[in-house]
Amino acid sequence: MIQVILVFNSHVKPRLVRFYQHFPEEIQQQIIRETFHLVLKREENICNFLEGGSLIGGSDYKLIYQHYATLYFAFCVDSSKSELGILDFIRHVQQVFVETLDKCFENVCELDLIFHMDTVHYVLQEVVMGGMALETNMNEIVAQIEAQNRLEKSKGGLSAVPAWAMSAMKNINLPEMPRNINIGDLNIKVPNLSQFV
Repeated sequence: MIQVILVFNSHVKPRLVRFYQHFPEEIQQQIIRETFHLVLKREENICNFLEGGSLIGGSDYKLIYQHYATLYFAFCVDSSKSELGILDFIRHVQQVFVETLDKCFENVCELDLIFHMDTVHYVLQEVVMGGMALETNMNEIVAQIEAQNRLEKSKGGLSAVPAWAMSAMKNINLPEMPRNINIGDLNIKVPNLSQFV
């Protein structure tokens, strides 16, 4: 099972981070730094497999990475997975991921990973969810993203949600709220909420 997916550039800037196992925030940051250190100090002609590092679980986990253009794709998987199988999966995910983003953004670049993070995470979620590979057919992934975009446009997108909520609040017939609530020695004054509706 996939535990962590990290995509970072050669200047040690994370571009995509996804943990499929719960770690506290400070441990996540240490794992990212340790992964950078392990991967970037290796030469290009050395194999792409190494132990997961002390924070991820040592020899119980493998860190498998692939260099693609200016980015490194690093996957941490448990030791039951085949290194060559995961490396092949990473290469396939890279191809599907990059080609899918290219269809979404037209000539995808590293900046698209920064400024369109929601779409990038959505594409990754279509490929891998819960540490398991779901879909590697690029046409299916693109169809799901287009369906999501159509749904957002037909509903007015996220910007229309506050307007829906406000109109729903105005149409609710609520009984008059009490202005003061007395519970024993405790006296609570309820503010007038009609100004917000």
